[in-house]
Amino acid sequence: MAYDLEEQEQIASFKAFWAKYGNLITWVLILALGAFAAYNFWNKHQRDQSVGASALYDELTDAVTAKDNAKAQRIASDIQSKYKRTAYAQMSALGAAKTAFEANDLKTAKTQLQWVVDNGNDEYKSVAQLRLAGVLLDEKNYDGAMQLLNAEYLPQFSAEVADRKGDVLVAQNKIADARNAYVAALAAMGPKHPGSQLVRIKLEAIGGTAPAAAAPKAAA
Repeated sequence: MAYDLEEQEQIASFKAFWAKYGNLITWVLILALGAFAAYNFWNKHQRDQSVGASALYDELTDAVTAKDNAKAQRIASDIQSKYKRTAYAQMSALGAAKTAFEANDLKTAKTQLQWVVDNGNDEYKSVAQLRLAGVLLDEKNYDGAMQLLNAEYLPQFSAEVADRKGDVLVAQNKIADARNAYVAALAAMGPKHPGSQLVRIKLEAIGGTAPAAAAPKAAA
């Protein structure tokens, strides 16, 4: 088919444009398509990771309920090695630490909790540090426990940290400091906190008095 002059000029202009910018446009399209494919692959990978980790975590929960420490440790190790970047890895380590502690396997409990401290997000790390400090307290490693309690925590854990510090200080027979720690815990908890009654009992047992704001109100 013959082209008229105007069409020939348009074709010539297009050829000149493509000769100048064609490679650039092609590479931009390739990169865009590649990024889109990578995004879809990553989303699928994340979904697959979550499904696989969730299935293993269900098995871990059953092992924890059954107090099967050996099985819990195997499953937790599997989750941590295969699905390290998922929340299930952090939760599995905490669950395995609980089972190990109940089995008096303190070395394994500490290892699992330390894994969360080293690999977890800020919230799970705070939980793990508190629990690890408790294990060290049971081992009478008071300096190690206090060092952990003086580490960084999310603000919402301030009451629990102060409470655990009080426990360590009582064990060290630093009664005045323990009272201050329990008072600080009660102040951070408020009277409606589910743990406040236990802290009041501990405070009163060492001769302390709960601050008025933290004390339970008498019935009218």
